Amino acid sequence: MLLKYFYDQKLAHASYLVGCQRAKEAVIVDPGRDIEPYIELADREGLKITAVAETHIHADYVSGARELADRVGAKLYVSDEGPSDWKYLYLEPYDHQLLHDGDHFMLGKIRFDVLHTPGHTPESISFVLTDQGGGADKPMGIFTGDFVFVGSIGRPDLLEEAAGLAGTAEPGARDLFRSAERFKSMPDYLQVWPAHGAGSACGKGLGAIPSSTVGYEKLFNPALQFTDEEEFVKYILADQPEAPKYFAVMKRVNKEGPKVLGAGHHHAILDVGQVSDALKSGTVVDVSPSPDFAKGHVPGSINIPIGMLAGWAGWLVDYDRPTYLICQPDQLEEAARVLHKIGVEEIVGGFDTNQVRAAGLASEVYATGTPADLSSAIESGEVQLIDVRSNDEWKAGHIEQAEHRFLGRLPANLDGLSGDKKIVVQCQSGARSSIGVSVLQAAGIKNVINLTGGYAAWKSDQLPSVQGQACCT
Repeated sequence: MLLKYFYDQKLAHASYLVGCQRAKEAVIVDPGRDIEPYIELADREGLKITAVAETHIHADYVSGARELADRVGAKLYVSDEGPSDWKYLYLEPYDHQLLHDGDHFMLGKIRFDVLHTPGHTPESISFVLTDQGGGADKPMGIFTGDFVFVGSIGRPDLLEEAAGLAGTAEPGARDLFRSAERFKSMPDYLQVWPAHGAGSACGKGLGAIPSSTVGYEKLFNPALQFTDEEEFVKYILADQPEAPKYFAVMKRVNKEGPKVLGAGHHHAILDVGQVSDALKSGTVVDVSPSPDFAKGHVPGSINIPIGMLAGWAGWLVDYDRPTYLICQPDQLEEAARVLHKIGVEEIVGGFDTNQVRAAGLASEVYATGTPADLSSAIESGEVQLIDVRSNDEWKAGHIEQAEHRFLGRLPANLDGLSGDKKIVVQCQSGARSSIGVSVLQAAGIKNVINLTGGYAAWKSDQLPSVQGQACCT
């Protein structure tokens, strides 16, 4: 048996190739949309990808299951558990098998047993692997998807928080408690292979270690220490990270079937004469480093540096309009690939940032200032201070004069930001606040300053701060 681990750092997403070297076949577990790494590895190992096994309808990235079925003819093994609202709708043209608790399927001599493990989502299943070709009669490990992570457990509130399905969080938490009890009854030696690591919004406090064991998680995973259902429900529903609004889009896309991109999918550099029309028809995202954007950018564009695209484009890009990129030509395909992974489908193309500047289109700037530069104006109320950090960061400590307006919801939360008074935008380090400044400028609010160094620099300068509850924004 061959087991290979793939990790997409930008999405904190783990997927796996399991190969039967005797049968020369492979299955991909919870594939991401970019399927080339799976195909390349399988070719190197002399394997044919014949199957895909998916633990649930994912909410945080576009699945590569359909792409693999279409491109290489892989058979789809997917859940048929849960209510009718959460059934796969694109399966008919493809070879597939609907799975229920107690089912199993084989890849050569490798056996995959199916466990229904609801809670994170109603249809969630896990796969228990036994390498019968190696002579084993007991399982080696379990692919838990978004059910059990290293040091955490899948959140049950996403359907309610992100998809807007009211009243599903608490029943999901109770399902999750029962699934956790089932997990704790499994052998301690069983390896645990989850679909996410640290940084994912699919749970709180995920560990950065790629795998674990059932026994270790039973000892040290905070979510598995509860024996009382009510206490577990209270714990698991509290203090979850903000659920990105694009998660609702992902659930729909992965249920209905993502668009097949196909081999050779690519994007073109566009003529800069089209920039004006792009601003009118869609979202124009400049992926330049924030200091470069501050010194000159196209009015109406928003700035999401390329390394932050995966985390923030899903919050800030309008999925119902076309997307255009301003970038270096050699960045275009990578930026588009990241956007496709989070379901941004209509990427018209990119504008060469050098040509944009040469044409004099980068005519807008914004100011920056350190805490030393701005503290007096902030404390006197001369400027309006906006803190765009998360709820948890705000509660842990913030500048007393700040208003909390989380970056992901900033485009819809502009009331009271007329620009009559200078606005200072602040985060922890200055990175997210620079995105926030671009959002405000694109909305027509021009008198904006980025607090360089953010709250960390404010504290380093020993300037005053307070603690408190997160506000509604």
